[in-house]
Amino acid sequence: METINNLLDTPPVTQPNKANVGEKPFIVANTREVSLDHLRDQCIIPVFSKDNETTIAHHEFIEVVCKAAQAYWPGLDISIPQIRVSHVVKGRIPSAIGKPASALLDHEKTIYYERCAFQFEISGEHAMVAGNPMRLSIGGVRAYNQENLYSRKSLERFKVFVGYRNQICMNLCVRSDGFVGDLRVGSKGDLLNAVFELIAGYDPQGHLEELGDLEAFELSEEQFAHLIGKLRMYPHLSSEEKDGLPEISLTDGQINTVVRDYYSSEAFGRDTDGQINLWRLYNLLTEANKSSYIDSFLVRSLQAHGLVNNLAKSLRNGVTNWLLNN
Repeated sequence: METINNLLDTPPVTQPNKANVGEKPFIVANTREVSLDHLRDQCIIPVFSKDNETTIAHHEFIEVVCKAAQAYWPGLDISIPQIRVSHVVKGRIPSAIGKPASALLDHEKTIYYERCAFQFEISGEHAMVAGNPMRLSIGGVRAYNQENLYSRKSLERFKVFVGYRNQICMNLCVRSDGFVGDLRVGSKGDLLNAVFELIAGYDPQGHLEELGDLEAFELSEEQFAHLIGKLRMYPHLSSEEKDGLPEISLTDGQINTVVRDYYSSEAFGRDTDGQINLWRLYNLLTEANKSSYIDSFLVRSLQAHGLVNNLAKSLRNGVTNWLLNN
């Protein structure tokens, strides 16, 4: 780990301020794309107010994840990060106190983003699933609204993932061994080590095989209709009734998107007889998840994986599943 920690002293990752033209976003919701240089050079860094200790800034988080990936895959290139931010927090420098907002000069404004999500792609780590090109991807989420910035410095919270990105729709495919949903660290060194350990514990080949198996299982139009109905019923079940079911937190609007795309998506919609295999259903779920806020995006991505694998297990073993009413 000492060798890995030495990476923290290497030059920072650079990225042009120009967005990646034509690249589809992996999340939409209320986000906008920014560059790494924008985060580093034009955003202030929040502090813990009681002791004025700095947080790990968004650009530092991104750089640490990139360096962990470079340490694990030293012979492979890592793409420019695609970065999405939301919930801008605006301020101003002291000399601009009392100025109307419309009269503020650029150098008098301060901003930072409460929430940030990003992903890199690892060149050379490509595969095909059901005719869809997949690329290995790594990234994370930071949400300052989950920190108590009004207190003293404490362990900071991050979400980190490694998985695959479907190049047809740019949807992220995340499963449990490639995801840490509540990573708490006190320094960049701890963060670097934790990300490296996540990558080392991830089984990319097993993930691809699991995704490929989904194509073998199909739902009839009637089963799909039952599934949609049960997804709407799920939030109103008691905790006892939810026991044994996959966790689901899709919104009504996202479920509507799944239904719409079942009928209209050229890549992942129904067959002419109304059937849909679980690979295509999975992509309908991950596509709908793009409308999630940053802080819930990765959790719902993991839930989509759990849902389709729960259905696959039932269909494979011929057992009753409440979600399908069979």
